Amino acid sequence: MVPSLNAIVKTYDIRGLVGVELTEEMVEAVAAGFVDELELSGLDVVVGHDMRDSSPAFAAAFARGARARGGNVISLGLCSTDQSYFASGTLKAASAMFTASHNPAAYNGIKLSRAGARGISLDTGLAAIRDRANAYLASGIPSVDSEGSLREIDTLADYSAYLRSLVNLAAIRPLKVVVDAGNGMGGFTVPAVLGTKVGLPELPLEIIPMYFELDGNFPNHEANPLDPKNLVDLQKAVVEHGADIGLAFDGDADRCFVIDEKGDAVTPSAVAAIVAELEVAREKVANPGAPITVLHNLLTSRACIEAIEASGARAVRTRVGHSLIKDQMAAEDAIFGGEHSAHYYFKAFWGADNGMLAALHVLSALGSQQKPLSEFAAKYDPYFASGEINHRVSDAKAIITSVEQAFANRADMDRLDGVTFNSKDTDDWWWFNLRTSNTEPLLRFNCEAKNPETVISITREVETFIKS
Repeated sequence: MVPSLNAIVKTYDIRGLVGVELTEEMVEAVAAGFVDELELSGLDVVVGHDMRDSSPAFAAAFARGARARGGNVISLGLCSTDQSYFASGTLKAASAMFTASHNPAAYNGIKLSRAGARGISLDTGLAAIRDRANAYLASGIPSVDSEGSLREIDTLADYSAYLRSLVNLAAIRPLKVVVDAGNGMGGFTVPAVLGTKVGLPELPLEIIPMYFELDGNFPNHEANPLDPKNLVDLQKAVVEHGADIGLAFDGDADRCFVIDEKGDAVTPSAVAAIVAELEVAREKVANPGAPITVLHNLLTSRACIEAIEASGARAVRTRVGHSLIKDQMAAEDAIFGGEHSAHYYFKAFWGADNGMLAALHVLSALGSQQKPLSEFAAKYDPYFASGEINHRVSDAKAIITSVEQAFANRADMDRLDGVTFNSKDTDDWWWFNLRTSNTEPLLRFNCEAKNPETVISITREVETFIKS
């Protein structure tokens, strides 16, 4: 039977079980389709990979497929996802990054970008690449007359220096920082960006490393900080070391989660608000009087929206998903964008997401004043939320329809992404969202309210429909 990519091409990337859903043959076909669809013959194509066992072979397979169709491959070798975006941005070249991000060791995938780190989603080219690749899997990949070239480059030093140029930490107060890399790519990039590995000046940071050994089998815990159980080790370490802050990176290090000095998580919405204020302030200095736009996805806290607007920027609500938000960053000429899942997007980084850059901003904000992080961050997190609750269901559409009927008289609804229910009561306000996952067979629920009792009540009521 001819293999097909249909099941593993998601809304904004490719992801599947290694050797079962994703093979080297399939990767070669994707590369050929990528070069053809984006008309990259004779042009540079950047290829990087994370620390998963399968990643080097997949990156080599992609290089073969791209070169067969005339693409000139620039191999980054081992790198974080945002490091691959840096290469795509500075070299003005399309890119492919091999990673399954936070997924378990048995998975791998591909994040594809146009030149300048511009995202590719199903609606903006990924579906066409899939179809071309499927055709090549059926008929073989024809070679062009002149095969593309291959060269290797090391971007770690330039990437690190660039991030340092965007956020100056030289004058902050000394901070003790515990970093949990989860055996992912943070163990590769943190010593370079926050330390002296590539020859940059020493910062007033004492870094206490956790799980910096690169290991795609994730022997200590999954590299998914969005799951609270994967933060437990870091939370304990922050308290035991008397640290000022803890940072947790996911497998490909494009997301960063923050822990305060008490061992409590700082919500990604609060982090987004902190970073937004700093980016808005910088933009006001760089372009006095110019209109400023900041994006937030529809699952971020109301407090994040309030902080954006209070800083003097226009807050624009978006759907969930990194390629989708990258497109909107460009369309809105936004300076920053934040997601509830701890993806943070920067105009200064080609509109792409960069967890390390967000971490630098948080360290700058914390170190530029004297309050502990718990007290400093409290003003950005005044409301109450359920967090994201995921349910495996057989008929998500029927459940959502039932919930819509139940809340028809109490909520206004919109369908920007899934269905968001906003209370008609503006005093004791609440909102919640139901949406199917773009990457997993799940129905996702998020709720926020002015009062904690309301969150509990709404959550229980919606769960009666989900579990019925």
